Amino acid sequence: MTLNIVKIGGSLSQNPKALKALCQKLSLLSGKHQIVVVPGGGEFADCVRDIDKRFSLSETAAHRMAILGMDQFGLLLADLTPNCQVVNSLEEAKNASVGMLVVLLPSKFMFLDEELPNSWEVTSDSIAAYIAEKLCAKKLLLIKDVDGIFEDNPKKNTHTKLLEHLTTKELSERKNKTCTDYYLPKQLETLKIDCQIVNGLYPDRIEAALNNQKTTSTIISV
Repeated sequence: MTLNIVKIGGSLSQNPKALKALCQKLSLLSGKHQIVVVPGGGEFADCVRDIDKRFSLSETAAHRMAILGMDQFGLLLADLTPNCQVVNSLEEAKNASVGMLVVLLPSKFMFLDEELPNSWEVTSDSIAAYIAEKLCAKKLLLIKDVDGIFEDNPKKNTHTKLLEHLTTKELSERKNKTCTDYYLPKQLETLKIDCQIVNGLYPDRIEAALNNQKTTSTIISV
């Protein structure tokens, strides 16, 4: 099996029923696809943002605390997912049992690695891209609570158009990147990898993406 990185955005925790359904679906898909889940930060990272505003943390402290938030969300995902294996290193993720859904907690190896800037512009999106490159992943899927990237903010303009394909250059030039972190286009360009944004509220779309079938999404290419 070829390895696939599936980053699950923390915003999906706002819909417990949908998140549970997503975890069930990924568990089933792990029987046909080698999947390593990279957790988002979600509410856990938001807590760090609030503390940062109050205490003006150093960039290193804030960044590491937010990565620990990814670990916490990862443990939540693992608890919701049957047939799941939690790992703490890239080596464990690469050599995990076939047929098991792998949830990778990033703090242990990310704290030893200084390749990514310590900045709020670098969130779980860019970290997932970094992990995808390290593990030579076939696909990088960013699972969000929206269909992809739109011409305008879809939560403010319900008639805005979904952009089905963007280059990293086009993404970096957009003032409103909506659902991705600001460092992502630079990271994808540096690593020479593509990614696809898929709505986790519709788990069948993730299956289609893993099977190289057309589905509602945004593909970002180098």
